[in-house]
Amino acid sequence: MPNVAIVGASGAVGQEFLRVLDERNFPINNLVLFGSERSAGRKYTFRGKEYEVKLLQHNDDFRDIDIAFVSAGGGTSKEFAETITKHGAVMIDNSSAFRMDADVPLVVPECNAEDALNRPRGIIANPNCTTIMMVVCLQPLEKLSHIRRIHIASYQAASGAGAAAMAELEQQYREVLDGKPATVNKFAYQLAYNVIPQIDVFTDNGYTKEEMKMFNETRKIMHTDAACSAMCVRVPSLRSHSEAVWIETEQPITPEDARKALSEAEGVTVMDDPANKQYPMPLFTAGKDDVYVGRIRRDLANDNGLTFWLCGDQIKKGAALNAVQIAEYLLRVGNVK
Repeated sequence: MPNVAIVGASGAVGQEFLRVLDERNFPINNLVLFGSERSAGRKYTFRGKEYEVKLLQHNDDFRDIDIAFVSAGGGTSKEFAETITKHGAVMIDNSSAFRMDADVPLVVPECNAEDALNRPRGIIANPNCTTIMMVVCLQPLEKLSHIRRIHIASYQAASGAGAAAMAELEQQYREVLDGKPATVNKFAYQLAYNVIPQIDVFTDNGYTKEEMKMFNETRKIMHTDAACSAMCVRVPSLRSHSEAVWIETEQPITPEDARKALSEAEGVTVMDDPANKQYPMPLFTAGKDDVYVGRIRRDLANDNGLTFWLCGDQIKKGAALNAVQIAEYLLRVGNVK
């Protein structure tokens, strides 16, 4: 029965942590919520008990904490990592702050759970949401034949930018329908009735940081030399990301073999009956644990190619659920202080 902390408890992912921990009946001896000055003092009910958000400070508040789920942004993670871990707590961090550090494991339990056991700094990084959902589907296919190349186009919901972004999209739709100018704060442009081919800032090679995360994180999680070229697009759906994926393997994989491998994989649900218009969509995958896969077919442009479509709730599996599954694995193998 570990003592658990949630840092960033008032945010979209922090609130999802509370729901996921409850849904999965995660064992908790004591729960402590932390937040910024803006959210300190707020109260949330968990399993019938009310908890007040404490101000995150550089003190000994984490002395008795065993597992800390952190989702408060990269700057906060970097500033408070030592404070959180100095008494032995395992910090499972949802930001990008430590993902590519050599001494911090980057973990998706369906792919590389064992990597979580080697954490010299007491930190385990939770990958980017689009990467998580993709590698959950790639790992079963990698077992059939090594994946050489990955091309990915993502269609990412407003929720990927947080709770305020979701509220802004809803507000924009109301404003546009009322003939008013759309409020634009969270995105580069109006998202309602639009798509924006930019997520995060551009790097020198013309790719955004989001797109480079998919390249680098996929290789680290899967321990692979596969190259991954991504185009990440913000779309005006509220919650749940979608991805169109093309892979090239050393040996051809038939769609039938791919369906079988994916249907047997942990964390994946195959929804692939195009004749009856059955395929994954954000509208139906929001709030679900699994990554849903469909439109599995040969790539007509590549003899060793396969292409498919996936959808998943990036706040859930792409953030909170993946982190909780890491903690569940550590408890299962007895690897918590």
